[in-house]
Parts: sequence; structure tokens; C-alpha cells
Amino acid sequence: MSAEFVIQLAGQAVYLVLKASAPMLLAGLVIGLLVSVFQATTQIQEQTLAFVPKIIGVLVAMLLFGPWILTSLVDFTFNILNNLHKYIG
Repeated sequence: MSAEFVIQLAGQAVYLVLKASAPMLLAGLVIGLLVSVFQATTQIQEQTLAFVPKIIGVLVAMLLFGPWILTSLVDFTFNILNNLHKYIG
């Protein structure tokens, strides 16, 4: 294995992590923004009002995007093992 291969593999892994976590992060960001606007307009400063909807939104995003994330991770792992087999065999 060359240094270029390892660097390319690390770059692909970082990109996959960003791509796989993006739906949950975006859901939390959008819900947090909406709750913050709601809290600012109504002057309700309850902390659990900001926390609970974000948890629910992230869980829903995980349910919706879970199969896609799992497929992406399995494909990446298959490619790693396939490339490793080329170098060993």
C-alpha cells in the first residue's frame, strides 16, 4: 500500500462520515433554528423546549436515512476489503 492510497482512503472515509451525518445534523439545525425563533417571539425560555424537538427530529432523520447510510457504509467497507485483497493477493 502506498502513501497515496492511504491518504485517498482517509479522504474518502472523512467524506463518507460527513455525508452520513449530514441528514441528522441538518435536521437538528433546522429544528433548533425554528425553536429559537419560536422562543424569541413568545419569550418562552424553557430549555427542554429546545432539546426535546431536536432529539425527535434527529431520530426521525435516522429512521428515514438509516437504510441509505447503512448501504453507504457497507459499500465503503466492501471497497476497502476488495482493495485490500488486491494488495495482499
